[in-house]
Amino acid sequence: MKPKTTRIRLFIFAALAVALLGVRFFGPIAGRAEGQDPATQTEKPFDQAQALADLRKAIAGQEDKPAGEVFKNIQMLKAMPAGRLLRVMELGYARSLGVNCVHCHVAGQWEKEDKPTKQIARDMAAMAANINNEQLKKIKNLKSAEPVINCTTCHRGQTKPALNLPDSAPKQ
Repeated sequence: MKPKTTRIRLFIFAALAVALLGVRFFGPIAGRAEGQDPATQTEKPFDQAQALADLRKAIAGQEDKPAGEVFKNIQMLKAMPAGRLLRVMELGYARSLGVNCVHCHVAGQWEKEDKPTKQIARDMAAMAANINNEQLKKIKNLKSAEPVINCTTCHRGQTKPALNLPDSAPKQ
């Protein structure tokens, strides 16, 4: 084989390799930061207000039906009205933990079980229900006739329960 023919074949091989393997293995594409995944370039941040507006629009006319009839894969709060369920998710869960919907859910595919935080929330809700329905009733002399705990009791707007106490003088 002649040297010129060998160089042409190597050039063709290299061109095919670039075409088959993709340019990203050989250097950044113009206009893209090096090392940035192209999928994240055009991806907009999650807009919770818009997602909730879209869900409210999707269930319009069904707000008073049980959530279990309106939404897919509802395992808790099935009997709660669908419109109220959205408010509970937004205020009771998301705000109490300082997160948005995608902390537990896959946006647009709310029924999916892809995130462990979804089951953790269910288990924590079961724990709170046990404390409210069983444990608190056993404590005598509470100042409230019907004491209740919820996510905010411990989490205070943080994903992990608040473990640090504020600096303050003891109350008498």
